[in-house]
Amino acid sequence: MKFFIFSVLNYIVGSIPWSLVIGKVFYNTDVRKHGSGNLGATNTGRTLGKKAAYAVAVLDALKGFFMFLILSAIDFKTACLTIIFVPVGHCYPLFANFKGGKAVATTFGIILAVSISSLKSFILVFLLPLAIWFLISWVTEYVSLASLISTLISVIVSFFVCHRYVSFALFAIWLLVTFKHKENIERLIKGTENKRNY
Repeated sequence: MKFFIFSVLNYIVGSIPWSLVIGKVFYNTDVRKHGSGNLGATNTGRTLGKKAAYAVAVLDALKGFFMFLILSAIDFKTACLTIIFVPVGHCYPLFANFKGGKAVATTFGIILAVSISSLKSFILVFLLPLAIWFLISWVTEYVSLASLISTLISVIVSFFVCHRYVSFALFAIWLLVTFKHKENIERLIKGTENKRNY
């Protein structure tokens, strides 16, 4: 029963489409009708600009961050086993016809939450991958490449410094994120991937 409740709560919170909310409330724009059509920070940035992208990224990250902190305080193991439903909700949102984003910001919110148990894990599991994300994104202008590499590094490092439940949870989330980036991966291989333009 606890597994079911945690899963449903995570999915519902993950389904909050901040990109859609910010676009419609502050810009009178449905970001789904522009760019890639994804409800994420990257497409928001391309459509509405840098400020909107940062706002969406932070709010999407907070979905994963707060849900893990709250639920892990109740039952750590069950929180780890069900936290993937936050990014699942982001990717397939109940409140946006099940068409969402790619859950990178939400994943980093979860990574931050699971990493704050110690300074070592905070630096190696969160800060290092985040710095790598910014470096790759700045040098190549490929947000997708930066996202895939940085989150993978976080997963790998977590197996050395985090609880095994945390590592397996991050690995499962990384598989979801990678699956959502399958078209980006194909374009990266072909050299036709879209670059960040904001």
